[in-house]
Amino acid sequence: MRNNENSLFYGVDKITIFAYALLVFMGWLNIYAAVYNEDHQNILDTTQKYGKQLIWIGGAAVIAFSILVIDAGFYTVFAYWFYGIVLFLCLIVPYYGRGIKGSHSWFGFGGFGVQPAEFMKFATCLALAKFLSNENLVIVSRYRLRLKDLIKNYKNTMIAVLFLAAPLLIIKVLQDETGLAIVFVAFIIVLYREGLSINFLLFGLLAVILFVLSLKMAHISTLIIVLGIITSISFLFVKRNKRNVIIGVLVFIMASSMVLGTKKVYEKLEPHQKVRINVLLGKGEVDLKKEGYNVNQSMIAIGSGEFFGKGYLQGTQTKYDFVPEQDTDFIFCTVGEEWGFVGSTIVILLELFLILRVIFLSERQRSSFSRIYGYGVAAVLFFHLSINIGMTIGLMPVIGIPLPFFSYGGSSLWSFTILLFIFIKLDANRLLILR
Repeated sequence: MRNNENSLFYGVDKITIFAYALLVFMGWLNIYAAVYNEDHQNILDTTQKYGKQLIWIGGAAVIAFSILVIDAGFYTVFAYWFYGIVLFLCLIVPYYGRGIKGSHSWFGFGGFGVQPAEFMKFATCLALAKFLSNENLVIVSRYRLRLKDLIKNYKNTMIAVLFLAAPLLIIKVLQDETGLAIVFVAFIIVLYREGLSINFLLFGLLAVILFVLSLKMAHISTLIIVLGIITSISFLFVKRNKRNVIIGVLVFIMASSMVLGTKKVYEKLEPHQKVRINVLLGKGEVDLKKEGYNVNQSMIAIGSGEFFGKGYLQGTQTKYDFVPEQDTDFIFCTVGEEWGFVGSTIVILLELFLILRVIFLSERQRSSFSRIYGYGVAAVLFFHLSINIGMTIGLMPVIGIPLPFFSYGGSSLWSFTILLFIFIKLDANRLLILR
């Protein structure tokens, strides 16, 4: 029987749901392999992590179904409420939650824990979409320049950035969760899609370059002198009027301040944070028994899988726990060792397919809110994918960030499920929206 407008699954994109379900199932199998215990071979054993993950998967299924049942307008109307409530939970969790590995970011419920910071991603995505698609831009799909003008307005740009900065600072400063905090930088992609000037991205790129140079160079005074020389030379290629001179001087002052500030912030970091930055930048010798151990064992595990892998449950690096956190942040090591290059490629392509599918669906939305939210979903998933895999192969610092739908943990699985299925519901609702 064909779906009609009254059907629960009317307009629901089944391809996206299938990709999601496949990734979750593959992730569950890899969690089983990562923490495989010969004394507890039953994959349904709830005393083990793979059994607990099945409970989380069941909960995710209930959440996904509930999201599809609720009217799509609910997410638009209560977008700011979601943001405010989850932000409040992130504020109080350091004081009322429990500490795990030095991070006070969990609420404990018996043997389970919930991390509010994970849910801040979908809440921020909703709030940002709500702000950028206010009532003055209801016909933005036809007159897109109106939204671009909004983003180019510095006042509104700063408000949008504040939506991202608030959770970033709270999660980093109060909870000491660097990985989850940095995720909010991914939303810059959303702002760029909606008209943010490329100058902001260029400024960000230059800031990263200065950050790296500030830490790599032994004498920062040399770097400041170089910046002064570059500024002076630039005046040879632009009109030397009052405006350009002021801009040039301000840029030099900002760049120099950043160089000096970076060095001071670096000196105040915790020792383990300094070590991670040094490992990434290749500063000094890396002790493979200490700070370089995780990444080194990760690369050994992935490399040992070669082209076709050692076979399911046959990974020696995985089986004998040579890789720390191999069921969470380093779950990709299990994929690389047991499934090899072929299996790793399939996982990456499947993750990318889901991201590209979300982007494709976002572009066909009739509602600016849905389109912006969809790009937020894609940005978060892509950021997690690139950073997680990058750190397992030594291209990114180890900052503790899960692989979407693969890593063990209820908070991450549920947060990704909510993030994705709200968009699936919004996309299904597009057929009911008149242009």
